[in-house]
Amino acid sequence: MISIYKTLDETGILKSVDTIEPGCWINIVAPSEEDLLLISKKTDVSLDFLKAALDEEETSRIDTEDNNLLVIVDIPFTEMEDNSLTYDSYPLSIIHTESTIITVCLKNSKVLTDFIDGKIKSFFTFKRSRFILQILYRIASYYLLYLRQIDKKSLMIEQKLHKSMKNKELIQLLSLEKSLVYFSTSLKANEITLEKMLKLELLQKYPEDQDILEDVIIENKQAIEMATIYSNILSGTMDAFASVISNNLNIVMKLLASLTIVMAIPNIIFSSFGMNVNGIPFNNNPSAFWMVYGIAAIVCLIPVIILRKKGLF
Repeated sequence: MISIYKTLDETGILKSVDTIEPGCWINIVAPSEEDLLLISKKTDVSLDFLKAALDEEETSRIDTEDNNLLVIVDIPFTEMEDNSLTYDSYPLSIIHTESTIITVCLKNSKVLTDFIDGKIKSFFTFKRSRFILQILYRIASYYLLYLRQIDKKSLMIEQKLHKSMKNKELIQLLSLEKSLVYFSTSLKANEITLEKMLKLELLQKYPEDQDILEDVIIENKQAIEMATIYSNILSGTMDAFASVISNNLNIVMKLLASLTIVMAIPNIIFSSFGMNVNGIPFNNNPSAFWMVYGIAAIVCLIPVIILRKKGLF
């Protein structure tokens, strides 16, 4: 899907246009081969640049070719999986040409729809270098937002684990831990790209843009620290709950073993008095039934007391 937008004046009003014009923004989401060929012909951007973000394994980097600047960064995404919200990251390519800005991504991202919906102040498509930095700042902000969501979600799952101790909650924690690993890897790759951008002549021309980039780097570093802290906490929590579940299983097994020992004693006594032989005590006593039960109860009480003192009951 190809969408073309342009800020028509200094008021910052963004409008959709039908043709590619100087100062416009071309947003490409999950494009076909024909879409890429069309944009390549009209903008003189190589197909390699346009296809770069279509590889899910593409790492964050900067490249230049024929006065076109390619910036690839990993952006965060949320997805629904088994009625649960999961987090992942996908590459986004931002191509700075002499007259336009082109963004290419496999999926429609909130990072870009915020610009389309008018949620970003002082946004102009013709200020191309500023636009790139605003996108990068928005990416860092969403990483921080999703990291806080992951932290809150992990706390909610921990509270459920205290009561249920089911595999479902552990699997959810494992999914969050994987998301944190993906985020941490993506943020570190983005950090290298942002550091390289500080040296670009394009940004050195505008001191204000350089200040924005430094703010982006600070936000990105904060997100890296948060991801590392949350990952360590979650890893420790997983280990702790695994130990708790294992300990609970041991307690149950000890209780079952103790019950087996206690229940075996009356079985032996009843089997002995159930033998059809002469000389069995209380053979002709009318209260023999209750006397045998009383003996069994007294004999069972002894191991119960012993096991209770040893903490096995």
